[in-house]
Amino acid sequence: MTRVVVFDYGTGNVHSAVKALELAGADVTLTSDRKVALEADGLVVPGVGAFSAVMQALKAVHGDEIVDRRLAGGRPVLGICVGMQVLFEHGVERGIDTEGLGEWPGIVTELPAAILPHMGWNTVTSALGSELFRGIEEERFYFVHSYAAQSWTLEVMPPFPEPRLTWAEHGAPFLAAIENGPLSATQFHPEKSGEAGIRLLKNWIGTLRQ
Repeated sequence: MTRVVVFDYGTGNVHSAVKALELAGADVTLTSDRKVALEADGLVVPGVGAFSAVMQALKAVHGDEIVDRRLAGGRPVLGICVGMQVLFEHGVERGIDTEGLGEWPGIVTELPAAILPHMGWNTVTSALGSELFRGIEEERFYFVHSYAAQSWTLEVMPPFPEPRLTWAEHGAPFLAAIENGPLSATQFHPEKSGEAGIRLLKNWIGTLRQ
């Protein structure tokens, strides 16, 4: 079975993520152990709450170094919710600018919507050729957030493939998911998205065997 680590650093729906990944067919370990996290076939970084709190918790257990080391070696990482947001350079919440992991350029900011948080089911416009959304392009997914990345500025030069960007809308378009080489992320919660979420995780697990 494919070995997946759900990174346990004190935030995120870790037990729900473990259960969903097990249903999707992975052999799952919940840990913050550096060696186990580095050697797994895939690493999942969930996250809920404030951008700054998630970054502080990640750094406290050297999660920033683990993510960077895995990606440097081409080893897959999946960020979920705030675990996606912290992959960007900065997050601005309530006037506080916090430095992120910087794997992607850009800033996470509040959605310009009349009602926040954006909570509930929403459709997405999946990227052409998406691996994550293969067979579930028309499904809805469960979101709970007030902040998001609302633009994409990374320029990729050949021979590297263009990132696959999936968008949703709440007040304005925002990035709902990204597939960029070994690094993938979803703003929504696959573990709360029923059968569609399990199928998305199964699709991601399938890429780990390639």
